[in-house]
Amino acid sequence: MQIYIDADACPVKNIIIEEASAKEIPVTLVTSISHFSTKEQPPGVETVYVDTGAEAADYRIIKLIKKGDILVTQDYGLASLGLGKGCIVLHHTGYVYTSENIDQLLQSRYLSAMIRKSGKRTKGPKPFTEENRKEFRLRFKEILAQFQD
Repeated sequence: MQIYIDADACPVKNIIIEEASAKEIPVTLVTSISHFSTKEQPPGVETVYVDTGAEAADYRIIKLIKKGDILVTQDYGLASLGLGKGCIVLHHTGYVYTSENIDQLLQSRYLSAMIRKSGKRTKGPKPFTEENRKEFRLRFKEILAQFQD
């Protein structure tokens, strides 16, 4: 098992790295080259840089992930593809994407895009809260616990 993070705008990278490192599970951050950093990552954490194109990180993640991996993303399209490859997929708020809920999420995204295309406005995502951070840690630890010996 490996953990992949759609890392450009992921507010829980440190939680993922901390919890995964404690269980010696490798983590790969996939991010745009525009977020390049010389910061050293802990052992077991790799950063993969991609072009700045809109879907570049998504394409690389899909190429890398395998059945049984964990993917953390807020992108519904990427989440859907990750589920299709047999991954466990989490949103950074702790929400678990499933084959039962992904179709509704994709439909909602499509309808919002159509509303915006017609010139109207839609609400953006709610602000990320400390409660979201706590919920993510709890859910992430529960998922990792399923894979203990």
